[in-house]
Amino acid sequence: MLRLSHQGERHRPDALAAEEPLELRIDGKAVAVTMRTPGNDVELAHGFLLTEGVIGDREDISAARYCAGTGPDGRNTYNVLEISLSPGVAPPDVGVERNFYTTSSCGVCGKAALDAVKLRTRYAPADDDCAVSVEVLTTLPDKLRAAQKVFDSTGGLHGAGLFTTDGELLVAREDVGRHNAVDKVMGWAVQSGLVPLRGCVLMVSGRASFELVQKAAMAGVPVLAAVSAPSSLAAELSDEQGMTLIGFLRGDSMNVYTGAQRVLR
Repeated sequence: MLRLSHQGERHRPDALAAEEPLELRIDGKAVAVTMRTPGNDVELAHGFLLTEGVIGDREDISAARYCAGTGPDGRNTYNVLEISLSPGVAPPDVGVERNFYTTSSCGVCGKAALDAVKLRTRYAPADDDCAVSVEVLTTLPDKLRAAQKVFDSTGGLHGAGLFTTDGELLVAREDVGRHNAVDKVMGWAVQSGLVPLRGCVLMVSGRASFELVQKAAMAGVPVLAAVSAPSSLAAELSDEQGMTLIGFLRGDSMNVYTGAQRVLR
């Protein structure tokens, strides 16, 4: 890498966040290709299928395994993951399948139709009457940042963390795609038998997009907090689902867009 600054120029090595395609197949059929940071791929698959409404818990998947495939060096690329659904679990509906490609920055763009994105959750967040204090909320960004080990060396990854309302970090994941980071967190929760995620706060390092609200709602998460801004559609969906949506959570301040009754002042 060539580093240019007011002090001149110099060549030095630099660490970059890994980004590779992952193709998800269900019972032999390609369902999605996403650009992701390798690692926790089985969690990613579980979270993706949960937030797409295909599965509801870990018992709905009977097996997950990498398919054979080699790169130029003859080593397995680990970029194709085969999922086998349990007997009686219906495959994805055509209306909610992605058009076989999603980018690392936006998972919604490949949807067949916008109406198909508003999936009906099995675990309504509105039924969760948990509460979290302002004091706890203000500690979450730093706790998430401290858990982002790869970000320290690359500076190029999104983070997502799942917390209790007491501020305990349950799990944190990183990825080049913000929706992938959330899917990995959700997949961990599925595999751990914790869904629905009652009494939990999902903290994300970037903005709160429509899709992140959808993913949280599909897992029954009552509170979504972000260090940056939500979109108008995210706020609309959060209100529809009875979720608490918090943006600009920085320092000792935050904006509460929906579900303010859960925030203890």
